[in-house]
Amino acid sequence: MLYQMYQWQDDMIAPMRAFAGRTRFNDLPWTRYMNGSALRLDAMMEMIARFQLTHARPPFGIESVRVGNRDVAVTEEVALDLPFGNLLHFAKDIDAPQPKVLIVAPLSGHFATLLAGTVRTMLQDHDVYITDWKNARDIPLEAGEFGVEDYVEYLIRFLEVLGPENNVLAVCQPCVQALIAVAVMSKEDHPCTPRTMTLMAGPIDVRESPTVVNELAFGKPLSWFKRNVLATVPYRYPGAGRRVYPGFVQLFSFMQMNMERHQEQHKKLYDLLAEGRDEEARKIKEFYDEYFAVLDLTAEFYIETIDRIFQRAELAKGEFTYRGDPVEPSAIRKTALLTVEGGRDDICSLGQTTAAHDLCSSLRPHLKRHHLQANVGHYGVFNGRRWEQEIYPVVRNMILAME
Repeated sequence: MLYQMYQWQDDMIAPMRAFAGRTRFNDLPWTRYMNGSALRLDAMMEMIARFQLTHARPPFGIESVRVGNRDVAVTEEVALDLPFGNLLHFAKDIDAPQPKVLIVAPLSGHFATLLAGTVRTMLQDHDVYITDWKNARDIPLEAGEFGVEDYVEYLIRFLEVLGPENNVLAVCQPCVQALIAVAVMSKEDHPCTPRTMTLMAGPIDVRESPTVVNELAFGKPLSWFKRNVLATVPYRYPGAGRRVYPGFVQLFSFMQMNMERHQEQHKKLYDLLAEGRDEEARKIKEFYDEYFAVLDLTAEFYIETIDRIFQRAELAKGEFTYRGDPVEPSAIRKTALLTVEGGRDDICSLGQTTAAHDLCSSLRPHLKRHHLQANVGHYGVFNGRRWEQEIYPVVRNMILAME
């Protein structure tokens, strides 16, 4: 009944949002002459109209990028369409080839557009692809199940599309799956094994300095998660009847970790709108437009992640199997490894990503590097000024060194 209750509540609020949106003043020609009272009323109506979650992927919004000394157009192309996710290519009309990079986006309640800033920065010097995961509530039951090992299989298929001499960069949760995929491909001496692997703020070994997120996963048996946070997709959607971990549950869990900050940001948004400071308000609105766009995970992927990656830490303990065969990170001998952690990350703390270096025991020292970025939280590792000015150059140099 969890999903049905959420949907019922959203349906009840929808008319109020629609009314607030229709009674706003912002599109009227005399808006610029509004006094303080009118601005405050309009701000209140906009806040009400924005009171919702969305369940469709927002646009990446990357129409052009600076390459060298000129701006070049960027075109989104679906390089491979699979039931649970697409391989999206950001094609550029340039003459000189650039290193191919697969950015592996998390499947944790948000769309891949959460990494739009990461993509925009990488596009300056690289031929960029990204894993564009689909909303599980929109995937018919006939498509079957999608678990952690299926995720790994998708990564291998995506890397095969990129072809030889590619690079992989994983952000947060899928650092585990990316490491597994590279280990599997290395063991098989696959021609499309990446030249470099960048793992950013990911839970390779959650036993290191556990965070609130880790403690939540450790603190309950699997039966509790199955009973309390899984739901069935309502019949109005293409994935009707599919068991999922709803994106709205994940969002509310994340928000609870920093509720005071979210409240302060929304109060600030109202104040900016009420004062007519639209440009400053726009930045906050853009962030929450993305943050409040959620997607559902398949129940099997969520439960296996809790079980195999968090509670049992199978990869870190050397116990992970892929399609029945042991996964051996020690088989990685030629793929250069870069790990990145944020000094103030409260989701994936220090040491959890660095653990990949011990697992990749066959890599020679010159093929390993770790970067600790002081004074950034989880989001700042892959987005914002520190990412662009201090972290990205390290990533770019690692890829360039292996060309």
